[in-house]
Amino acid sequence: MSVRRVLSRYYQAQAQKLHHFIIAPGSAVLHVGCQEGDVLAALKPFFGVGIDANGEAIAMAQKNHPDCFFYHGDVRSLTKACQFDYILISLPALRDADIQELLQYLHPYCHARTRVLLDCYSHLWEPLLWLGQKLGLRTATGFKHWISRADLENFLYLSGFEVVTQGQAVLMPVYIPLVSWMCNAVLAQLPLLRRLCLQQWLVARPMPRCVGRGQATVSVIVPCKNEKGNIQAIVERTPAMGSGTELIFVEGGSCDGTRQEIERVVQEYPEKKIRLLVQDGKGKGDAVRKGFAQASGAVLMILDADMTVAPEELPRFFDLLVSGKAEFVNGSRLVYAMESGAMRFLNLTANFFFSVLFSWLLGQRVKDTLCGTKVLWAEDYKKIASNRVFFGTLDPFGDFDLLFGAAKLQLKIVDLPIHYKSRVYGQTQIRRFYHGLILLKMSMRGVRKFKMR
Repeated sequence: MSVRRVLSRYYQAQAQKLHHFIIAPGSAVLHVGCQEGDVLAALKPFFGVGIDANGEAIAMAQKNHPDCFFYHGDVRSLTKACQFDYILISLPALRDADIQELLQYLHPYCHARTRVLLDCYSHLWEPLLWLGQKLGLRTATGFKHWISRADLENFLYLSGFEVVTQGQAVLMPVYIPLVSWMCNAVLAQLPLLRRLCLQQWLVARPMPRCVGRGQATVSVIVPCKNEKGNIQAIVERTPAMGSGTELIFVEGGSCDGTRQEIERVVQEYPEKKIRLLVQDGKGKGDAVRKGFAQASGAVLMILDADMTVAPEELPRFFDLLVSGKAEFVNGSRLVYAMESGAMRFLNLTANFFFSVLFSWLLGQRVKDTLCGTKVLWAEDYKKIASNRVFFGTLDPFGDFDLLFGAAKLQLKIVDLPIHYKSRVYGQTQIRRFYHGLILLKMSMRGVRKFKMR
């Protein structure tokens, strides 16, 4: 085996880790710049299409991967109108392509949830890759496109796409035992060194359009334990949204009569769709999962029973979701001034810490990870739930579980500032230090899963 092949095999393996993390198996995938089709086949699509301008490479792809479809040429060579879940664009293989024109041609092959993954090299590596070619350590190519990530973002914007997340990988593209792992899993995540990574990538989606679901049904999940004094106000103040709104209380073993109070208001308001579920597990995260599993609405919302987020704010979450501008709406308590006593200083400090950590982890700005009000489509939650084994269920509140899952699906996460109120009844269920340690442990799991793949 040639030295060139040995060197490239390790880099290709590292690149595939990224592809497998972003692109779910069993999806419809279009690979532009597919070369011999090995990357496309490794993704295990249920419907895979590859395009490349190299006729010899396409012939090899058709021979080696008969389960996929391959076309010689560019996107205009596609003969069938179909839409893909993921479109992978390997820019180094597109030596002469007009990138803006290419992206514009992709729109007919996108649905609202299509994710476009662009792979490219960092221009900082141009001298080293050129030297590698001269030494015969790399396949000769004409480096005509050395494009920065800022250039790619502009191309996407000009072509009607919006960046969801972005990142970099592979600081050491050759295999040296232990050294390569240290460079690629640890050093590549550090603020300055990560700029030196060879592989640069962006994930984008078609510019949001109103998704036509303004009349979608809504399920509001209210986890509650010892919140008797807030139940009636929640029922009276939660607005009707979409074509119908159901309230699902998930009661967690209260000792103040919360369950009996919910049963009473169910009888008092027969015109409202109110349901009571009795929690058999522990913690808010378990209650949220139980409520979501039983919900019938197309839109799922979480409303904390302490009413520190007013129910009247929920329509703003609904409007943002159905507008298509967001695919996961995350409440943020850290923008507007809070009522006195709404949040202790230690909690405020922890929230700022987790916001910085999560914005780095997820590649999207998340200012308040622990706000209880989160809203998403039920169809997306089902995907998060089916992939939960990837992160585990350690999170006692469910916030990290949902954020991790949404980021893994490359959903567009948008913060929505809310007005945070003081609790007027009962006491907080949070055990600050105990739960803080669990959340820190969950964060470290996120570091391992997102950054140290």
